[in-house]
Amino acid sequence: MQNTPTTTLGYALFATRWLQAPLYFGLVAAQGVYVYKFFKELWTLILMCVSGHATETYVMLAVLKLVDVVMIANLLIMVIVGGYETFVSRIGLQGHRDQPEWLSHVNSNVLKVKLATAIVGISSVHLLQMFVDVHHTSHHALMWGTVIHMAFIASAAILAYMSGPMAAQSDRGHADRGHADRGHADREPAGHPQVTRPQPGQETPAATLPRPRRPEPEPVSLSEPDADAEARIRAAGFPARKLLEDFDQQHPRGFDRETVARLGKADFVAARRNVLFVGPTGTGKTHLAIALGVRACQAGHRVLFATAAEWAVRLSDARAAGRLDAELAALDEHPLLIVDEIGYTPFDAATAGLFFQLVAHRYERGSLIVTSDRPLGRWDEVFGTSAPAMVDRLAHHAEAVRLEGDSYRTRRATAVWTD
Repeated sequence: MQNTPTTTLGYALFATRWLQAPLYFGLVAAQGVYVYKFFKELWTLILMCVSGHATETYVMLAVLKLVDVVMIANLLIMVIVGGYETFVSRIGLQGHRDQPEWLSHVNSNVLKVKLATAIVGISSVHLLQMFVDVHHTSHHALMWGTVIHMAFIASAAILAYMSGPMAAQSDRGHADRGHADRGHADREPAGHPQVTRPQPGQETPAATLPRPRRPEPEPVSLSEPDADAEARIRAAGFPARKLLEDFDQQHPRGFDRETVARLGKADFVAARRNVLFVGPTGTGKTHLAIALGVRACQAGHRVLFATAAEWAVRLSDARAAGRLDAELAALDEHPLLIVDEIGYTPFDAATAGLFFQLVAHRYERGSLIVTSDRPLGRWDEVFGTSAPAMVDRLAHHAEAVRLEGDSYRTRRATAVWTD
C-alpha cells in the first residue's frame, strides 16, 4: 500500500505543471504581435508597388520577410499546441477533422525535432535574404550567417538521429512498467465461469491466441526490418492476412473511407486510442481489423488477435489459475489487442466481468480494435449490467466506423448460384 503523504506530495508536484499554462497564453499574445507585423509589412509592400517605387530586389526581400514572419508564427503554433499537449494537459482534438497530422503522435522528442527543423527553415530564409541583398551585406556577416545556419542544420540532424533510440527506449520503459501495474482487483469467485463456445461454422481463427510470453516462431535478424515485421505478424495470431489495399470499398453501401485511410497510418496505436467497427455480418469488419493490425505490426507494434469467445476462454483460464492480474499486465507488452465478433456469442455475468476488467485495464494504457454486429447501445444484450461501464471506457478515446450493406460472402454465393 502506498504511503499517503508521499502520494499527496507527488500529486501536488504534478499539479505544478499548470504553472506553465500562462506561458503558453503569453505565446498566443506574441503570435498576435506577429500577425500585426505581417499585415504591416504587407501593406507597406502594396503601397510601394502601387507607387512604382518597388524594385525587383525590394519585392523579393519584402516577400521573404513575410515568409519569415509566417514561419515564426508556425513555430509558435507548434510550441503552443504541442508543448501544452506534451507538458501540461491533453487537448481534446482526437477525431477532429482539422487535427494536424503531427499532433496525433507528438511527444517531447518529436516536438524537439520539429522545432529544430522549423528553426533551420527560418535560418534558411534569413540566409537567403542576405544573399539576395549581397551588395549591402558585408562578407563578415555572410560568413557568420552561413556558419550559424550550418550549426542549426547539424543540431537538427543530431536531434533527429537521437530521437529514434530515445523513443524506442521510452516504449520499452512503458512495456516494463506494465508488469508492475495492476488493473482492477479480481473480485470474482475462483470457480470457472460458464463460457459459450463458438458454434460450428462460425468464423474463428484456426489457431488459438498465442501467449504473450511465447517466443517468436522463428529467430529473425535485427538487420532485416521486414523480417521483424513478418515475425510480429505471425505472432499476432491473425486467421489470415488481410490488407487495406485488398478491401473492396465498393461493397459496403456506406462507410467512412477518410477515417479508415487515416487509421491506416497506425498513429492511433501510439496515441493509445481504440477503433470500433460496427455493422452487419459480412460487411468487412474483420478484414479491416486485421488490415489495421498488419499495419500496426509493420509500424513496429506487437499485436494480438482473437475472437471475443477466445478472449473469454483465455481470461477465464487465467482467473481459474489465480493469475488474472498477471495476465492483464503481460498483455501490456502488446500495444494493440484485437477483439473480433463481439455480439455473436452471449456471455454470462462472470465472463462479462472479465471483459470489463480487460477494457478497464487497457483504458488509456493500450489500444483495442473491436468488431461487432451491433452498436454500443445494444451491448447490454451481450454483457448485461457490465455494458455501460465498459462502453464508457472503450468509447472515450475511440474512432467508430459503421459499415452498411449486405454480406459480401452471401452476395458472391448468390451470384454463383444465379450464374
